[in-house]
Amino acid sequence: MARALVLFAHPCEESFSAALHTCVTQSLSACGWEVDDCDLNAEGFSPVLTAAERRGYHDETSNKEPVASYVERLRAADALVMVFPVWNFGYPAILKGFLDRVFLPGVSFKLEAGKVVPNLRNIRKLAAVTTYGGTRMRAVMAGDPPRRSVKRAVWHVCRPEKLRYLALYDLNRVTEQRRAQFLAQVRTEMEAF
Repeated sequence: MARALVLFAHPCEESFSAALHTCVTQSLSACGWEVDDCDLNAEGFSPVLTAAERRGYHDETSNKEPVASYVERLRAADALVMVFPVWNFGYPAILKGFLDRVFLPGVSFKLEAGKVVPNLRNIRKLAAVTTYGGTRMRAVMAGDPPRRSVKRAVWHVCRPEKLRYLALYDLNRVTEQRRAQFLAQVRTEMEAF
């Protein structure tokens, strides 16, 4: 059975992001995926890269120790699905911290002659399910850092066969009907994942 690691990054259970998270996990499970549901806030994940972790960042023999369980979960996954809101044109701090602390040399990439070589080749499918408070145009004008990060940096270390970036823009003004349509789109995409 294929395993999907779902990274969820929102602290409020009543949020629309929480509804998207539930939609993702239920849809994947219904289609036969073994879902490793990683609710970063509920698990108390610390996003802070400590001074000791930074100093040992390139030491592949020990850099994984502070986050060993998360490294194991990432390495055991065939798919990675990130569910998060876009805040201040970026990831929530807890998700950014996960990438900083877990996507380490020897885990997500190797450094060979100063070049980043993908090392998460077990991730065959990659998806992001997200919301933006502002319009797509506002995001584009700001460079849309989360989209670029998922589709370039995270994609680069995995080189997955499939990549989906599902975004609902202008959440601050969308109707309930539009939210329902987006949930349906996410459900369809995850069922085909």
